[in-house]
Amino acid sequence: MKAHDGMYIDGAWRPAGTRDTIEVVNPADEQVIGRVPAGNALDVDTAVRAARAALPGWAATPPAERAARLAALRDVLVSRKDEIAETVTAELGSPLKFSQAVHAGAPIAVAGSYAELAATYAFEEKVGNSVVHHEPVGVVGAITPWNYPLHQIVAKVAPALAAGCTIVLKPAEDTPLTAQLFAEAVHEAEVPAGVFNLVTGLGPVAGQALAEHPGVDLVSFTGSTAVGRRIGATAGAAVKRVALELGGKSANVILPSADLAKAVNVGVANVMSNSGQTCSAWTRMLVHRDHYDEAVSLAAEAAAKYGDRIGPVVNAKQQERVRGYIDKGVAEGARLVAGGPEAPREQGYFVSPTVFAEVTEEMTIAQEEIFGPVLSILRYEDEDDALRIANGTVYGLAGAVWAGDEAEAVAFARRMDTGQVDINGGRFNPLAPFGGYKQSGVGRELGAHGLAEYLQTKSLQF
Repeated sequence: MKAHDGMYIDGAWRPAGTRDTIEVVNPADEQVIGRVPAGNALDVDTAVRAARAALPGWAATPPAERAARLAALRDVLVSRKDEIAETVTAELGSPLKFSQAVHAGAPIAVAGSYAELAATYAFEEKVGNSVVHHEPVGVVGAITPWNYPLHQIVAKVAPALAAGCTIVLKPAEDTPLTAQLFAEAVHEAEVPAGVFNLVTGLGPVAGQALAEHPGVDLVSFTGSTAVGRRIGATAGAAVKRVALELGGKSANVILPSADLAKAVNVGVANVMSNSGQTCSAWTRMLVHRDHYDEAVSLAAEAAAKYGDRIGPVVNAKQQERVRGYIDKGVAEGARLVAGGPEAPREQGYFVSPTVFAEVTEEMTIAQEEIFGPVLSILRYEDEDDALRIANGTVYGLAGAVWAGDEAEAVAFARRMDTGQVDINGGRFNPLAPFGGYKQSGVGRELGAHGLAEYLQTKSLQF
């Protein structure tokens, strides 16, 4: 792995303001594969100043030209797809096929969608005797997580650039090499200097400095609800806009009329995907009492197939966190039917694909986000009971409903307190808005709704 020893600021790689570094570790074998600068408040300030200096020019750039730069960025990402996948696999531990299909494929699709949207979006509209003008909010501070390192970057950077904003990115410290590769792609796509800037560093240092910087007009953060609260409080004190995509504890509701085997197998696959490190994962499977035992048997059988098919979790701390939740599930009375807390390998941060039965809604594993390959199966009595359980957490990010009749599934989904619901295994749509209810966040990403997060509105009366 190659790593830059500086920050990408104002169109060039520049020396960091500190000699401190962050080691990048391959979670599959625990070997150091690179080092990047641990940026500080001085680096953040330099980057924000560059972004603010570039803002007037980029905001005034015609949307068609902004679209052309995004299309060029998409093309660069396509040309470096294999390198992207290999980099994500090295620093996240994701199996290479999954990295190729999802970690590289999804960001390319999202970048392409914003190249098209930037060229067609109605930045002005006539409303009665007024012209309503949508203009960029300004300088964006983007703080992204490690679980989908490039997708989360592109989901923030692409709409911000389409809107005419400039941006400073602080990526997760576990996956900074992917962010550096993205900065190279931005440079190759000839995005003007200062429009995109990258500062690597630790969250409590560089991330906090970015969130607090008076030169940042909007903070877009994806990560834990606990950190999101702090960022929201900081932004609120400065009356600064935020977009927060936070935790989840999504329910996979299998109604009695559903194809049980299909619903269970797809549900298990969803939880095991990316080693369970997905905020929208359907980690609570809700099954009618008459079908419960069969569902548990099917889920245990399905989970057993994933032993050698999923990668590690991202680091030792996360491994211990997930194993701790498994211990807590056993201690609170849930029944292990697959996996368990024991590490399946001596080397690497692996966690066994785990399934719990006899989970009740008040248990910790049914309420808190685990962020690992752990599924809880809960029993319900009727549809009203299922809805009460599905809505019975502080989160509301995603979910799923399965039924023999699509209209039945849709009727149930409409009553769920969550931002996105998949009907009978609905596919990912990069144009559909993604975001949460309740403590799962504020705002939306992807598509036109994601672009709107980076715009402010002015009306001109005639």
